[in-house]
Amino acid sequence: MNVLILGGHGFIGSHIVELLSNTGHSLRVLARKKSEIKYKGELILGDFFDDTKLSEALVGIDTVVHCISTTVPKSSEMDPIYDIKSNLIGIVRLLQLMKAHNVPNLIFLSSGGTVYGNSSSSPITEDSALNPVSSYGAVKVAMEKFIGLSELNWGVKSIIIRPSNPYGERQGFKGLQGLISVVLKSTFDESPVLIYGDGSMLRDYVYVQDVAKLICRAIDSNRSGIYNAGSGVGHSVNQIISTIEKVSGKKVQRLYQEARSFDVKNVVLSSELTQRHFGWKSTTTLESGIRKQYEWLKGRNDSANR
Repeated sequence: MNVLILGGHGFIGSHIVELLSNTGHSLRVLARKKSEIKYKGELILGDFFDDTKLSEALVGIDTVVHCISTTVPKSSEMDPIYDIKSNLIGIVRLLQLMKAHNVPNLIFLSSGGTVYGNSSSSPITEDSALNPVSSYGAVKVAMEKFIGLSELNWGVKSIIIRPSNPYGERQGFKGLQGLISVVLKSTFDESPVLIYGDGSMLRDYVYVQDVAKLICRAIDSNRSGIYNAGSGVGHSVNQIISTIEKVSGKKVQRLYQEARSFDVKNVVLSSELTQRHFGWKSTTTLESGIRKQYEWLKGRNDSANR
């Protein structure tokens, strides 16, 4: 099968690319710049928003894996118009070009951490109500709806994956992407961590390589539909920080701030449907995954200080 990974040098995409490189699939990656990761496949350097480059990348492709997101929840609140222009309009352009090039399959990484909002059920299943409380979540829902329209109108077969809160090696650590990344970076910088609220908010964290394994299973399947991808276990902000202190052997300075309106209070996903249809479940424990991410970040930090 000819597979195109959009954002294949990014956080989640790079792990998918590495796994797919060891399969029989013909792999093509569209990315803005080269990467240090090693894989067997074709690289097209270009911007997702360049129609010419995107069209070039789609030629002869059977399945597109869309891993690109230009925002995170915090940045989407700062500039919701950019969120809409880049992400929502971006998926509509992609779907139109897929139709023009007769590309039949799409796997889209949505967000299980934001599309449900403050759900009344826990763990949250795929048929729970969608009530996002952030621009990020609202745009993800809209993107899912346009994918559904394309399936209805011209028959694209889609699998929408809703990961909970992915973490792991190569996640950004500049202060916007991922609590675990931000706290880990603070252990090296010896800087305080801002905690919005009292630290009791529960999140479901899933290790990035577990997510990548699910995407590879989805590529090999004949399924379509919407699937959660989470650990099924909730951890509070305070518990995450305590685990990082245990892994790093360092104390984290905590600065508690007023809670933010766009933060969901409690998100724990049920992945029973995903396990039933793909034989998948999250197998990496939180402490083990954090330790791997810590060692990766430590290696980068040591290299930068040489």
